Amino acid sequence: MSASVVVSPVAGRSDLAAFIQLPKRLYRGQQGYIAPLDMERGEALSPKTNPFFDHAEVQLFLARRDGKVVGRISAQIDKLHLEKYGDRTGHFGFLDAEDDPAIFTALIEAAEGWLRKKGMTRAVGPLSFSTNEEIGVMVEGFQSLPMLLMPFQLPYNAPLIEAQGYAKTKDVFAYHLRKDDYKPLASQRMLDRAAAEGGVRVRNIDMKRFAAEIATVIDIFNDAWSQNWGMVPFTEKEMAAAAKGLKLLIDPKMVVIAEQNGEAAGMMVCLPNLLEAVRDLDGKLFPFGIVKLLYRLKTNKVRSGRIPLMGIRRKHHGTVLGATLLPMMFEKLRTRFLERNLEQLEMGWILEDNSAMRRVLEGIGGRVYKTYRVYEKALA
Repeated sequence: MSASVVVSPVAGRSDLAAFIQLPKRLYRGQQGYIAPLDMERGEALSPKTNPFFDHAEVQLFLARRDGKVVGRISAQIDKLHLEKYGDRTGHFGFLDAEDDPAIFTALIEAAEGWLRKKGMTRAVGPLSFSTNEEIGVMVEGFQSLPMLLMPFQLPYNAPLIEAQGYAKTKDVFAYHLRKDDYKPLASQRMLDRAAAEGGVRVRNIDMKRFAAEIATVIDIFNDAWSQNWGMVPFTEKEMAAAAKGLKLLIDPKMVVIAEQNGEAAGMMVCLPNLLEAVRDLDGKLFPFGIVKLLYRLKTNKVRSGRIPLMGIRRKHHGTVLGATLLPMMFEKLRTRFLERNLEQLEMGWILEDNSAMRRVLEGIGGRVYKTYRVYEKALA
């Protein structure tokens, strides 16, 4: 018989380091996996640097067998979620473990027990930590392009979650777009006419007003997604943290803002794929990784990108203007996409039932190539 699994709360720096390092051991060498930067993961998990902790309670857990770390999980309660939905729902995330039902059972029971003690009656996950960050467990696309801020797991993860009594609540998709398939949704003449008649101006971000511009982007996002499943708005502190984190990555010509009569109406943010830039660093920036990273970003050595944020204000949803804003922004982005000689683009995540957005992405040549699943379970 194998030794029993012991789950304990993360306590101290060495436990946190083990929590961050575990996925590397589990997934290293898999075609669909590149280790994210240890520094970035550490900041995401620290109350000192991640404003999510300002409105959430979080507990991290490690599973050990014979003293060896074999799994990890988080349990979290987002006060903003509870204020918006009033559903006594807690969440779990960062679920990575060896292929062993006993480990998954021990981890999930620990997370559920913590949520129950806090008065939660329902568990949803994986979310690491919220719908504004990494979402779901991978169920399709295991050998696809590794992408920044998108989770990776192996095929055994989802069935082992389901074995603990969890049922699907939502699938989300990542769309893939190759350079040769990227096509306009309408002729330039038609787009120019629509812009003129609607008083629309499509421009790039002004880096001299960077903080204000990012605030505009997030404000549009909060409004555009406000009625979407599971959405919790970014706070002002989260906006500031996002601005700080994005500044190194942003190419001003790949951030698009659409204005109608001077009012910001839509936005689209495309980032170079950080994971491609750090593909051989194994998560470590020092001593030489930082030089490689900066060189690759500065010299446009990265050939893939991701659109993590896009949307139009809700008052334009279902209008003629709203139907033309996304094609206009995608065409503005397409110019820079070709200038930088990018080879491929990921768009998402996208809710499985967001048919309007899916039609647009498929119209420009995108196709679903990754699927992530979010589960739910009533807590007895």
